[in-house]
Amino acid sequence: MFTAQFWKAAAERAVKTLAQTLIAILAVGQTTVLSVDWQQAAAVAATATLLSLLTSIASGSVGNYGPSLVSEAVLPPVVQHGDEVVD
Repeated sequence: MFTAQFWKAAAERAVKTLAQTLIAILAVGQTTVLSVDWQQAAAVAATATLLSLLTSIASGSVGNYGPSLVSEAVLPPVVQHGDEVVD
């Protein structure tokens, strides 16, 4: 948890959470960019971002010492057709 790699990954997750929350506020509220209460939207997005960082910190002692609860990436299965491998 005290590595630069951990904090880079946690920051990436937090930024994604921030963007997803703002998009969700726009989509669920069926509003336009001009009619959004940006102060409230920013407060909700900041809360979600803080929760994302706290989750990363809490997950730091689980698994592979990263901000995720899983220790390895989940990749799609490789399908083999005859002699050809398709990703």
